[in-house]
Amino acid sequence: MDLKQYVTVVDDYPKPGISFKDITTIMDNGPVYKYATDQIVEYAREVGAEIIVGPEARGFIIGCPVAYALEIGFAPVRKEGKLPRETIKVEYGLEYGKDVLTIHKDAIKPGQRVLIVDDLLATGGTVEATVDLVEQLGGIVAGCAFLIELGYLNGRDKLKGYDIHALIQY
Repeated sequence: MDLKQYVTVVDDYPKPGISFKDITTIMDNGPVYKYATDQIVEYAREVGAEIIVGPEARGFIIGCPVAYALEIGFAPVRKEGKLPRETIKVEYGLEYGKDVLTIHKDAIKPGQRVLIVDDLLATGGTVEATVDLVEQLGGIVAGCAFLIELGYLNGRDKLKGYDIHALIQY
């Protein structure tokens, strides 16, 4: 299945010059969403994932059905102040400023094989911060899976040494 035909490209959103890749037209088509999820499930099996980690919010949309299909856990990565128990955090750079991501301190067991799942690999900052959180907890990043990779933004450069799997390339 050519998943790219189910992505809606919205020009000049959220600002002029941006070509937004809208995945809701994958998600609102049951068979297509299932196919995309199944592709990531297959990859998760190949890398021996024991838990799925996804950054908010779209990492939840992609990662939770993968964890469900594999009957393994899902650990959310959230903005600071959103998780109710003890967390660890990492600060990372944005285009104009900084942000903080957190994960529960007990979300990952040392040595546990983790698959990081998100909708999009762009510049790689969010995923790089997520990798940092997983490794602080002693997890092993088995791979990183995405629906879409925007190759022209060079996100892979921040993830050298990690296995990257993207279903759609731009």
